[in-house]
Amino acid sequence: MSIPFAFSLLLSAACNNKSSIDVASSSGTLSRVWVADNGDGTYKNPILHADYSDPDAIRVGDDFYMTASSFTCVPGLPVLHSRDLVNWEIIGHALKYQIPRTVFDKPQQGNGVWAPCIRYHQGEYYIYYPDPDHGIYLVKAKNPAGPWSDPVMVKSGKGLIDPSPLWDDDGDAYLVHAFAGSRAGIKSILVVCRMNDKGTKVLDDGVLVFDGHEKHPTIEGPKFYKRNRYYYIFAPGGGVKYGWQVVLRSKHIYGPYEDRVVLAQGKSPVNGPHQGAWVELKNGESWFLHFQDIGPYGRVVHLQPMQWKDDWPVIGVDEVGDGTGEPVLLYKKPRISRSWPVTTPRESDEFSEASLGLQWQWNANPQPYWAVPFPEKGFLRLYSVPLPKTFRNFYFDLPNALLQKFPAPAFTVTASIAFNPRNEGETGGLIVMGRDYAYLGINMSADSLRINQTVCRNADKEAAETLIAEKCFVPDSTIYLRVSVRDSAVCEFSYSVDSIHFEVVGGPFRAREGGWIGAKVGLFMVREGKTNDAGCMDVDWFRIERRDK
Repeated sequence: MSIPFAFSLLLSAACNNKSSIDVASSSGTLSRVWVADNGDGTYKNPILHADYSDPDAIRVGDDFYMTASSFTCVPGLPVLHSRDLVNWEIIGHALKYQIPRTVFDKPQQGNGVWAPCIRYHQGEYYIYYPDPDHGIYLVKAKNPAGPWSDPVMVKSGKGLIDPSPLWDDDGDAYLVHAFAGSRAGIKSILVVCRMNDKGTKVLDDGVLVFDGHEKHPTIEGPKFYKRNRYYYIFAPGGGVKYGWQVVLRSKHIYGPYEDRVVLAQGKSPVNGPHQGAWVELKNGESWFLHFQDIGPYGRVVHLQPMQWKDDWPVIGVDEVGDGTGEPVLLYKKPRISRSWPVTTPRESDEFSEASLGLQWQWNANPQPYWAVPFPEKGFLRLYSVPLPKTFRNFYFDLPNALLQKFPAPAFTVTASIAFNPRNEGETGGLIVMGRDYAYLGINMSADSLRINQTVCRNADKEAAETLIAEKCFVPDSTIYLRVSVRDSAVCEFSYSVDSIHFEVVGGPFRAREGGWIGAKVGLFMVREGKTNDAGCMDVDWFRIERRDK
């Protein structure tokens, strides 16, 4: 049975209800829910209240570039740009798809791209990234916005993680990395390898330079630098949620290395401040970017002032004077030669362009028929994708989830959708994805269209979905799906047929982080069984705004 529904923009309803839908203000790139630049010469942390975990950054001339872990999400290795270390925008991705293709054509929760390292060397941008199940890869580009090269294996092996290169003054190249205990059976050690001068291949198995078991358990995420004849390895210890930032230094590349804790939570509310990047400005100022793990929101990015004392870095504010700093929440911006416009990563999407916004990522390597922009009509068309016969739940079996990061503690997502099913069992809608997930779905049943809230708790343990609430409905044309997220990541789903009056469906749902990533929100469309044609869901726009009171 097929019940097609015509697509309608309902522009007059949108324009006449600006308190609910503000077309002009939603079309820009400036976030309506989190802006770190206070506009008075100061900034607040986190500078990115979104899951850019394991951040690494560099300065090239007057520009700053950052990348981060992306795990199973594709495209991977986001590349962000800034002129002042506070205001950032996404300019591209360094990884169009993940290899091996046959592995990552299906969701690989918690696997894939772990902590990367970005560097600029002899006119090229380098990103080294680890896949803990395969080895350490390298991608390169002349332009940080791309195109980037296909991945090259630098060092193969299971459990190799967190690489960082160093080209020494004499041209010799080295690579430091850590080990994942879950794969290698060892952890809390750092190894330095020789590389060829192009940085494309290691020349040996490496030398153990530091064992953190005694003082800094789970030491990992090393970043390699050289300053004033000292070799430095910045490395977090103590684990993701409650760790601290360690710095090692030596006048010899293979050590012995002294160690010091240079940043810790102290009396601040910022748990586990560690793993990130030292960046030096043209004027000599030093700054440190790091993450904070805040559960369902993922690992958000902070910016800390940094000073050098006796050839040791002190990160944050050291009120005690013992060399270990604490994170700041409010601080003056870096001293850049001029001011730059306030900028944030893009969130909302009007789908009026020939490509998706750079904020979007799939749950696996995408197929070209999952979603197609239709810029002439001003919408994105998602086609229903068959669920596998061995379907467990969406956590494992929804590669075609089109998702983006939670952008703030509280926000509202509204999507304008025309649902056009062709077959019984087709379902599309708005989803909050993580180890627990929930969605507001429109389903084509045997006799009617139904809207429902479905929840899956402990999806990572292969739990089944539970239908929470359902009702029949027949929309005139367009339906508006909404999820409102408040502090503590509690979500409420609702829908509207006129964009003004929203009816709650089901009960509150608390989002949960995914496999090493924060919860994400986005769109999906699936169907039961195989047919030679698919229904579709036309999404006019997807807007992230301040949460309704």
